[in-house]
Amino acid sequence: MVLQLKQLGALVLGLCLAFTASADITVTDSRGEQTFESVPERVVALNWSMAENLVELGVDPVGVADVPGYRRWVVQPQLPDSVVNVGKRSEPNMERIASLDPDVILLSTDQSGLADKMSRVAPVLFFDAFRKDHSNAEQAKTIFLELGRLFQREERARHQLAMLEARFIWLRGRLRDHFGEDLPAVVSVGFASPTVVRVFGTNGMPWYVLRQLGMESAMPQPASQWGQTQKEVADLNELGRDDALLYFRPTVLAGDLLEKPLWNALPVVEAGRVAPVEPAWVYGGAMSLRYLAENMTDALLTIEP
Repeated sequence: MVLQLKQLGALVLGLCLAFTASADITVTDSRGEQTFESVPERVVALNWSMAENLVELGVDPVGVADVPGYRRWVVQPQLPDSVVNVGKRSEPNMERIASLDPDVILLSTDQSGLADKMSRVAPVLFFDAFRKDHSNAEQAKTIFLELGRLFQREERARHQLAMLEARFIWLRGRLRDHFGEDLPAVVSVGFASPTVVRVFGTNGMPWYVLRQLGMESAMPQPASQWGQTQKEVADLNELGRDDALLYFRPTVLAGDLLEKPLWNALPVVEAGRVAPVEPAWVYGGAMSLRYLAENMTDALLTIEP
């Protein structure tokens, strides 16, 4: 009997150890494999695309950098009211972050220099999401799946990515119903100043979305890290009167450009082939592709065939 009890005890101990070992979670960020003993519960995101990914996965971050900026430029998905603003994305408040007692801190492109500093507070995951040598949109999907694995929401992440592809198909149908088989060539821009626009080209999130919607660029641009090329507003004169021009809100950096002759004399504007796009983060995560697609489609549907 004693021997049987010892054997039973050894078996139980072995099962417990096996369960503990299997509870470890391994994910891959831009620095390699990172292992967590359990699912992180308190998460700080110092990048807006990382914050967006968390909310889409059903994880409420305890802290996000530049919350007012997120609510102005990213908008969707909405951050919970409980989230704490932890300072600037480039210069976060380390004391405030430490006070939140995070289990993990998420960083992304242009924030690698913060990794060592933040690792003194909590484990850090760094995802280099935007690079010239990969597809930014496809990398966003990969990151979304890695975070799904970390928070044990991988099935949810895969479902949302599948729904994203279905959404593209449905929106493409709406555009064909509106314009017919001959869809217009489109250029999408953001404003850098009252005289300079960022034209989204190859590797840009808006460019990727337009391709999924079955459209071609009216002003092709080469691949770059962020998928954009700076151009003078006057360069938009090369757009034809049958093309379409989309510009992203908010337009605070444009100043009063939209009331100026420089803008209104553009042939594409004179032809009424221009429309604003409601805010969606053009440097976002995987689900930003959905918001961009929906908002860009809504804008295009205001343009007469």
